[in-house]
Amino acid sequence: MLQQVYKLILLSPFLISAACKSQQLGGKPFLQNAISYNFKDADAQYKVMMKNLPDDKFPKTFQNDTLRTSNSGWWCSGFYPGSLLYIYEQIKDAALYDEAKRMLGLLEKEQFNTATHDLGFMMYCSFGNALRLDPNNEAYKQILINSAKSLASRFNPKVGCIKSWDSKPSDFLVIIDNMMNLELLFWATKATGDSSFYKIAVTHANTTMKNHFRNDYSSYHVVNYDPETGAVQQKKTAQGAADNSAWARGQAWGLYGYTVMYRETKDKKYLEQANHIAHFILANPNLPSDKIPYWDFDAPGIPNAPRDASSAAIIASALLELSTCSKENAGNYVSVAKTIISNLSKPEYKAAIGTNGGFILKHSVGSLPAKSEVDVPLTYGDYYFLEAMTRYKELAVQ
Repeated sequence: MLQQVYKLILLSPFLISAACKSQQLGGKPFLQNAISYNFKDADAQYKVMMKNLPDDKFPKTFQNDTLRTSNSGWWCSGFYPGSLLYIYEQIKDAALYDEAKRMLGLLEKEQFNTATHDLGFMMYCSFGNALRLDPNNEAYKQILINSAKSLASRFNPKVGCIKSWDSKPSDFLVIIDNMMNLELLFWATKATGDSSFYKIAVTHANTTMKNHFRNDYSSYHVVNYDPETGAVQQKKTAQGAADNSAWARGQAWGLYGYTVMYRETKDKKYLEQANHIAHFILANPNLPSDKIPYWDFDAPGIPNAPRDASSAAIIASALLELSTCSKENAGNYVSVAKTIISNLSKPEYKAAIGTNGGFILKHSVGSLPAKSEVDVPLTYGDYYFLEAMTRYKELAVQ
């Protein structure tokens, strides 16, 4: 149905005019209608995924007509239950809520996992959303507090950062992705009154702002510190095109992360940082007109390089929140977010019901250098697309 609507809009100037008049007269905007269809389709898609998912596994991607899965310790394990909860919030399909609670049961043990920095992704995107929908659930609160304690255990005060990847003793590796896990720590301070979580988050963000960013506000993927002195030993990439390139999802993580930093601290240096990152992304000559970035802004082979829908979804979600903080840029940020959501809603990126292993979006890139998850659906692409649409709906009614 949505594909037919898009064809009519593209073919008929009258319908374009009518849509504009509808908005001017206070009618329901076209994008709102598209989002409503997207959530209904997402409900159908995730029921397809539910049927094919082994009872003890979490979805990762769909590749070569096969649903690829992981255990609960994989960094993406929280996105599936989080996506189910976002869809349930809009559709009120109890089957999805029941599936989300089942998956939370499988994920619960990771609250004590001190071997990963990804507990924000794993636990806050899942249990955080569950608690948002069930705010008096004490079990969820305790799981999130324990998760924050596990995450904080990886903080090194000499470096001023939370360790990302474990490596040899002389290395202390920190990736830009880690900015996304700080929201859990802010929540923990508000929930417990323990300011140590807040202080760790701020220190990590400040150290990252100092060492991860170039003069143009693009970000390195990985910084390797000396764990004894905190000195920077190396700046490099793992998933980008080159050490000095701007890996698209890394830029999206930075944008989102510093937007959260401003929300939680109201320190204007974080707002300025987020605005600078947004400018780098939006003014980049290699950003396509549809605003769905290539997997790296400096990727070889542009304009034939693979696109990354997951980066686009993260950027859209971040820009919508940033628009509420940065009034002078709000119009542009919302406009770009609307463009991204609209284009991700089209058949080029949005899968037909019953296809794509039940995933919503096509054409994301996990790690092209590792030839892993290239041009496939990814759980975090779906999650941030659903989050962006939820945020847009909330903004539209204000």
